Amino acid sequence: MKKVSWLHTTIIMALCVSLIAPLSTQATIKQPIQNESIYDLLVDRYFNKTFKNDFEVDTRQPDAFAGGDFLGVMEKLDHIQNMGFTMISLGPVFSTSTYDGKRVLDYATLERHFGTSEDFHTLLEQAHKEELKVMVDFPIQHVSSAHAFVLEKDKATWIIHNDDGTISWDLKNEDAQKAVVDAAVGFVKQYQVDGIRLTAIDGVDSPFLNKMIDALKAQNNNLYILSNEQSDAKFDAQVSGKQEKMFRNAFKTVDPTFIPLVDHSTEEVMIQHIDSMNNRRFTADAADENMFPPTRWKMAMAALLSLPGVPMVTYGSEIAVNGNTSPETHPILDFKTDEELIEFIGDVQSLRNRSAALRTGAMEMLHNEEGLLIYKRFNKEESWIVAINNTSKTQSFDLPKDVIGDHQELQGLFQHDILRQREDGQYRLVLDRELAEFYTVNDQKGFNKGYMVALALVYILFLVFIYLVWRKGKQRKLDKSKN
Repeated sequence: MKKVSWLHTTIIMALCVSLIAPLSTQATIKQPIQNESIYDLLVDRYFNKTFKNDFEVDTRQPDAFAGGDFLGVMEKLDHIQNMGFTMISLGPVFSTSTYDGKRVLDYATLERHFGTSEDFHTLLEQAHKEELKVMVDFPIQHVSSAHAFVLEKDKATWIIHNDDGTISWDLKNEDAQKAVVDAAVGFVKQYQVDGIRLTAIDGVDSPFLNKMIDALKAQNNNLYILSNEQSDAKFDAQVSGKQEKMFRNAFKTVDPTFIPLVDHSTEEVMIQHIDSMNNRRFTADAADENMFPPTRWKMAMAALLSLPGVPMVTYGSEIAVNGNTSPETHPILDFKTDEELIEFIGDVQSLRNRSAALRTGAMEMLHNEEGLLIYKRFNKEESWIVAINNTSKTQSFDLPKDVIGDHQELQGLFQHDILRQREDGQYRLVLDRELAEFYTVNDQKGFNKGYMVALALVYILFLVFIYLVWRKGKQRKLDKSKN
């Protein structure tokens, strides 16, 4: 049995070696934000590691605290890593009256349900050890009416009471500006986070936001600063509600006449997302169309993770979480689900993380009609063809040689097909319905010498195996005849 097991392992290794192709690796120097992919979660709804901070937790009430904590996020870092994300967005972590952290009570204190300052430091240290960056939300407006600033008499003049029971700050007041900026800078100084997302910025003018961004960058020049709303301020990447709507409409069903995409020719870095923490889940859109959500998510993820920009994925998307409004859209994450979609996300992210062309390379749209989307991502070192068949039928398309070049070979990494140049100079691409494929473009090498050597080795090992079996059988006959 040991001989057979060893032989089987050797054959598999020989075949694997012949098929491995090198991909470019990510440099260790500081990279632009396009190199990141963000997994957006809520601490309370992720994983409950310790019961010590479960103060009045009630999982039966959808809008109550559910028990998730900093140590719970740390416990499940492998789940995020397995999907290839490089940055975790934790949402707001300050003392709050609501599970989602929006109704901040005190910028200077962490939410006790989430854990202690020591717990947060531990999470940050472990995440950084595992090469994951961490971002938190800083809600500027619409905080709790019981916010700590309210108790300070000198701040009463710049408090604005909103119709929804929350309060905001009159940021035309210099004292208000200083208090908010100092709170954010103080947090960044105390905790080694890698990013700050400024939220609830509706009505906040760009000059103040730029002032805040400059102060945060002065504290940590490597800090990523984002927002979840459109703004003219100098954020590291911009979010587009229009882009989200286009993605949802394009991928919620099959056979769209056209897949609208944002203009990727601009130098402005865009955050690519298909649903967000504040909106209806994409799964609900797919379900309304009587479509199978995991397949819809695969199509969307293939585009999301390969188009220019910074992909941001809301927690639970990997298991096709449903829902129309919060708190329904913010369930406690179920880690015991089918992993097919999770594996797909991880596979695509693996390509993206190892390929500079897929992260920061140029893009050329080759075809975008009737649900068949084909584009090229490339730089000086490598080229990729991404094909997404978001239709109900098998599709074919001829890639011209002026795009691919002469004597090239396109190797599909998921369906494992190889495209070679035909006599007319073109490359025929054929893709089954509701599938996405990533093709590497390489010089055609003729016979794959590595494969031929491996194949020869397989035959030799097989003959050795037959010989050993024959010899063992002959020995048994001899032993029986002696007895």
